[in-house]
Amino acid sequence: MSTNKIVIENPKSTVVANYQAEERTETQYQSEAALEKAFILRLQGQAYEYLPLHTEQGLIANLRLQMEKLNDISFTDAEWKRFYNTILANQNNGIVEKTRLIQEDHVQTFLFDNGESRNIRIFDKKNVHNNHLQVINQYTPEGGTHDNRYDVTILVNGLPLVHVELKRRGVPIREAFNQINRYQRESFWSSTGLFQYVQIFVISNGTETKYYSNTTRFAHVKQNSGHQKPGQGKHTSNSFEFTSWWADERNVPITDLMDFTKTFFAKHTLLNILAKYCIFTSEQMLMVMRPYQICATEKIINRIIIAHNYHWEGSIKAGGYVWHTTGSGKTLTSFKTARLSTQLDFIDKVVFVVDRKDLDYQTMKEYDRFEKGAANSNSSSNILRRQLASNDSQKKLVITTIQKLASILKNKTYEDEVKTITQKQIVFIFDECHRSQFGNMHTLITRKFKHYYIFGFTGTPIFTQNASTSGNPNQKTTAQAFGDKLHSYTIVDAIRDRNVLPFRVEYISTMKEKKDIENEEVWSIDTDNALKDPRRIKLVTEYIIEHFNQKTKRNDKSFIFNKLLNVNEVASSKKQGKVEEVKQLMRMTGFNSIFAVASIEYAKFYYNEFKRQNSGLKVATIFSYGVNDEDDGTGMEDENNEDTNGMLPVDRDFLEAAIMDYNTMFGTNYDTSADKFQNYYKDVSLRMKNREIDLLIVVNMFLTGFDATTLNTLWVDKNLRMHGLLQAYSRTNRILNSTKTFGNIVCFRNLEKPTNDAIALFGNKDACGLVLMKTYEEYYKGYEDDKGHHIKGYEELVELLRKFKPGEVIASEEGKKEFVRLFGALLRVLNILQAFDQFAGNELLSERDMQDYLGMYNDIYQELKPSGHDKEEIKDDLVFEMELVKQVEINIDYILALVKKYKDENSKDRELTLLDIDRAIKSSPQMRDKKELIDAFVKSITPGSDVDDDWNTFVHTKMQEEINDIITTEHLKDAPARKFIHDSFDNGYVQTEGTGIADIMPPLNPFKKNAGREEKKAAILDKIKALFNRFYDIVGPSSPADDDRPSTQLYSLPEEDELSMAAEPTPTSVQKRP
Repeated sequence: MSTNKIVIENPKSTVVANYQAEERTETQYQSEAALEKAFILRLQGQAYEYLPLHTEQGLIANLRLQMEKLNDISFTDAEWKRFYNTILANQNNGIVEKTRLIQEDHVQTFLFDNGESRNIRIFDKKNVHNNHLQVINQYTPEGGTHDNRYDVTILVNGLPLVHVELKRRGVPIREAFNQINRYQRESFWSSTGLFQYVQIFVISNGTETKYYSNTTRFAHVKQNSGHQKPGQGKHTSNSFEFTSWWADERNVPITDLMDFTKTFFAKHTLLNILAKYCIFTSEQMLMVMRPYQICATEKIINRIIIAHNYHWEGSIKAGGYVWHTTGSGKTLTSFKTARLSTQLDFIDKVVFVVDRKDLDYQTMKEYDRFEKGAANSNSSSNILRRQLASNDSQKKLVITTIQKLASILKNKTYEDEVKTITQKQIVFIFDECHRSQFGNMHTLITRKFKHYYIFGFTGTPIFTQNASTSGNPNQKTTAQAFGDKLHSYTIVDAIRDRNVLPFRVEYISTMKEKKDIENEEVWSIDTDNALKDPRRIKLVTEYIIEHFNQKTKRNDKSFIFNKLLNVNEVASSKKQGKVEEVKQLMRMTGFNSIFAVASIEYAKFYYNEFKRQNSGLKVATIFSYGVNDEDDGTGMEDENNEDTNGMLPVDRDFLEAAIMDYNTMFGTNYDTSADKFQNYYKDVSLRMKNREIDLLIVVNMFLTGFDATTLNTLWVDKNLRMHGLLQAYSRTNRILNSTKTFGNIVCFRNLEKPTNDAIALFGNKDACGLVLMKTYEEYYKGYEDDKGHHIKGYEELVELLRKFKPGEVIASEEGKKEFVRLFGALLRVLNILQAFDQFAGNELLSERDMQDYLGMYNDIYQELKPSGHDKEEIKDDLVFEMELVKQVEINIDYILALVKKYKDENSKDRELTLLDIDRAIKSSPQMRDKKELIDAFVKSITPGSDVDDDWNTFVHTKMQEEINDIITTEHLKDAPARKFIHDSFDNGYVQTEGTGIADIMPPLNPFKKNAGREEKKAAILDKIKALFNRFYDIVGPSSPADDDRPSTQLYSLPEEDELSMAAEPTPTSVQKRP
C-alpha cells in the first residue's frame, strides 16, 4: 500500500489544502471487524492511545485519571465521587446539559475537602493540544433497554466525545446512521449516561464516511402548563439529510475511511473542530461546521494577521470576499469569523454588518448569546456610537445594520466622535455583500476609516457579466469592492454534497411561439399587453390552483415541525429581538410557495384573480415603492426597502386593502404606515416560515436573503437573469426532510436560456446536469448518469417488479432483498414523478397492486427490523424507504370509507370489501398497529350504525380502557400519568427524558440500588408508545384546533390542572397515490 500524500498543507490549517487519496491495492473481501481493526491501527499511528476497556467501571476509572492529568491534581476518593456525581454524571442532566458543559461551561469551580476552591478544566479550549486522545472499541453499556455493543469511541480527557459506527464495505452508510439512532434510544442514556457527552458522530462503510453533531436537529418544546424545567423536554429528530462530508480546501470530498482518518482525525483537526468550530445555539442545538465553512473562516483570520503584519490595513489588500452559495450557511460562517476575529489582540473592534430585514429575533438571540449586548446597537444610534467608541477589550464585537451604521457616519453631529472611532483597527464583515446597499456602505467606510479590514460574504458574486451599468465604475464587481476571492463553495459543490437541493424547472407556455424566429425574447415580442391579458392571468391562476397540492405535496403524510405560536407578538415588538419566541412541535402536511411577478400591476391582477376564483388558498401579497415596479431582472434593485412613501396612491390603496384581507385572515392589525408596514413585512416572513401562508405574491421582496425550509415551490411570471434568477430559485432548495427532494420552479415565461446562463456563471458550463433535475422522460424511461451508469426509470422498475406477484409471500432471503431494493427504487422515482403533470394517467401499477406491494414491503420490514436483544438480527445491507412509504399513506378516513361500503353491501360483496380493508391496513405502516382495533370495530357495527359517530365512541372507549389498564398494571400515579399521556398526544411524540416520565413512576424499593428503575421506566415507555402509535394518527392532538371532527378527549383533569393547548390537527383528507 502506498502512503497518501498531502500536496499542500498549512500546519495551522484545520482543513487540508490539496489532498490526494491513497492508492488502494487490496482486492480481498474486508469484514466489518477487519475495517475496525485497520481504523484503530491508523489512529494509533496518529498518536491516539488505545485502551482495551469495554465496561463502565473501566471507563470511569480512566476518566478520573485523565481529569487529574489535565488539571495536575489528585482527587481523594470522596472528592472524586462528589465531582463525578454532581458535575460529570449528574442524573438530572441529559444531552443538552452535557453538551453545554463541553461547549460553554468547560471550566468548573470545585471545592476540595480541604476548603480550597479550584477551577477544573473538563476540556481545554485555549490550548487544544493539552487534551489527551484515546480510542476504545466494542464498549458494552450497562442498563439499557437492549444489549448494545459500540464500535469505536474517541475519548477526550476520558470523556466519549466522538463516536464512530462502522459497516462493512457495500452496506449502505445510512444503516450506520440508523444504528446510532437506535443506540440513542436504547442505551446512550443508560446508567450514568457518559455517552450522552458524545459531540460528533462519524459513520462509515469504509468507502463512504460522514460526520454530524449529537443533536442533528433539536426541537425545543414549550409546554403551556409551565411544568417542565428549563433544559428538559428536548426531542431529538435526527435526519440523515443533515450529515456532512469532510473535504479539502478545494471542496473535494474525502470519503474513504482511511483518508478521512488521516485528515479529519488528525489530532489538531479534531481538537480544533471540537474547540472552535462547534456552535451551541440559543435553541440548544449543537452545530458542527462543515469544511468549507472552517476553511473560509481561517482564510479571513489569516488575511487579517498578514495584512496587519505588512501594514496593509486601510486598503483593498486587507480584505477579500467569500463566495459560498445561497443556502450553504454563510451567515453562520460570517458570524463565527467575526467572533474569532475578536480574539486577535491588535483588533479594536469587529463590526458585523447585516441588512435590517435579516436581523430577526433568532439572529439577535444568537448574537446576544455569544456576546451579551452585542446586538443592542440595532436599537439605538447612541448605543452604537458608545459601542464603537468603547475601549473595553471584553466587548469588541458589534452587530449592526447598514441603516444604523450609515446614520452614524453621515450625521455631522457625531463628526468629532466618528473621527476618533475611525482611527481604530476595525474589521468589517458584510453578510450578503452582493446587495446594492452594501456597495454604498462600502464607499462610506473606505472614505471615513483609516485602519479597516473589510470582508464580504455572498452567494452570488457580481462579475463583469452580471454587473449593473449604474453606480461607481470602480466598484461594479465584488472583487473590485472587496479584493481577492478567499474561498468559494458554489451551487455545484453544495448540490453534490447534498447541502442544498437541486431545482426542477418547468416551463409552462402561455403564449404561442412564432415559428422560425430565433430570439431569446420570442415569448416577449410585443407581449406586454398580451402578458397582461385577463384571459392569460385567469389561465395562469387556474393552473396554479389546480396544481398547488401536487407541487407543494399537500396530500402527503404529515411531518413534525417546530411552529412559532406568537407570530403577531414577535412581529409587532418595538424592540426587535426582545420578545421571546414561543414554539411548539406540531404536525404539518406539505409545503408552501412564492409567486414572483413582473410588477406591482401584475401583483394586483393576480391577487384579484385569486380572490375572484375563490381558490381556498391563503394568499397574501407584499411590495413596496415605485422602483420595485419594473426592474431589469437581475435582482440589483433595493428589493426589500420597507418604505411605502414612494408608492403611487393607487398602488398604496390596493396594498392597504390587501393588508386588510391579511388582518382578517390572521387577526392582525397592520397597514401601510411606516412602522406598521415594517411589522407587516416581519409578520409575513414569520408566517411563511410557519407555512401559514400558502402562496405569497411578490415583485422583488423575499426573492433574496429569505430562508424558509417549508418553501418548496416558486411560480414565476417575471423576467429573471443572472444572480437575480439564482437568488430567486434558491428560495426553494433548503433541506427539510426526505419528502422534499428538490426545489420546484414553475415558469410562465421562457427562462430556459437565462436559467442555463445563470447556472453556468455561478457553477460551471457543465453544471446544468447536476443543478437541474432530469426530464420527465428520463425519470420515466431511465437515463445514463455522468459516469456512464444506467439509472433505471419507472417503466423498467415496474417491469422488473412484476416478477413478484402482488400479495405473494417471498420465501428466500435473496428474493426479499431484491424486492426491497426494487420497490425502494420505485418509491424514490415515484416521489419525483408525482411532481410532473405528465405523470397523471401514465401510472403502470393499479391502486390495488400498489397496496399489495406496500403490504409486502411492510411485511419484510417488520420481519427484518431489530427485535428483542439480538443485535445480529438486523439485516444491515438493506435500507428501507419508510419515509417514502408514508407518502403513499392510507389514513383512517380511507379505511372508514371502506367500512361504510362494507356496512351497506350484500353478503357476497362484503367479503370482498373485508379483503380490501385488510389489504389497505397491511399497506400502511401507521395502520398496521391499529389492525386489531379496526377489526374489532368492524365486527361491532350493525345495519343501523353511523360509522363516523360509532367510530369516535369506539375509539374513545378503547383508549380509556388502555390508559386505565396501563395505570393499573404499572401502578402509575394516576393524575400525573394521565397528564403525561395528554401532553404526549398534544406534542406529537412521547417524551423519554426529563421530569415528566419520572413524575409518573411508582415508588420503588429505596434500599435496593436503582431498584430496576431503568428497566421499569423502559417498560412503561414501551406501553405508552404503543398506545400513542395506535391512537395518535386516529385522534391527533388531544385538543385539536380548527378541526371539524369531533374531539376525542383523552381524560378529564380537575379544574386546577386544566391546560389550554393549541395544536394543528392531523390532516383528514384521503392520502393515497395511484
